Amino acid sequence: MNLMTGLLDYESGSVKILDKEIKNQRKAINKIAGFVPQDFSFYHELSPKENMEFFGAWSGLSKQQINDKIRELLEILGLWDVRNKPVQKFSGGMKRRVNLAIAVMHEPELLFLDEPTVGVDVQTRHAMISYLKELNAKGTTLVYTSHQLSEAEDLCETIALIDEGKIIANDSLPKLLKEHRQEGLEGLFLNLTGKEFRD
Repeated sequence: MNLMTGLLDYESGSVKILDKEIKNQRKAINKIAGFVPQDFSFYHELSPKENMEFFGAWSGLSKQQINDKIRELLEILGLWDVRNKPVQKFSGGMKRRVNLAIAVMHEPELLFLDEPTVGVDVQTRHAMISYLKELNAKGTTLVYTSHQLSEAEDLCETIALIDEGKIIANDSLPKLLKEHRQEGLEGLFLNLTGKEFRD
């Protein structure tokens, strides 16, 4: 994901996002892609509003667009009432929602999400997944990594299972389950990788 979002450089091969090569078109890709990293990517001493003002300006949005997005996203994600409080005082789930709000401010066509619900409560996970489904229904393509296999079952149309850095299965969920005679994604993954502990 760090390669696909341009955070890491590569010396060989090619990475294209919507026909744009990352190496020489990074600015163009920043306009069409968003990224929700596993680690928090905002300024903890700032409020959600201040963070969104900063990242919105960095994305090239106008003041009006930024103000509209701040209200829209913070209301959707249940953060409007704490918009002026420092993020460092927030719970983990609230911080995850701030991370998501920042990533979608510029309405990306493609949204990368790396374990976006790690450590959140059931209510926050439900709210985030519901919002991501809405985004997807409106045309945003989601590239989603998670160890929560139930999330992948619920959210993803195409599944790629990765084990030790290699893709070991890649298809629609119904096809994968039928091919390997499994009833769910967790059973499929264990069937393909074994049940031994991993370090």
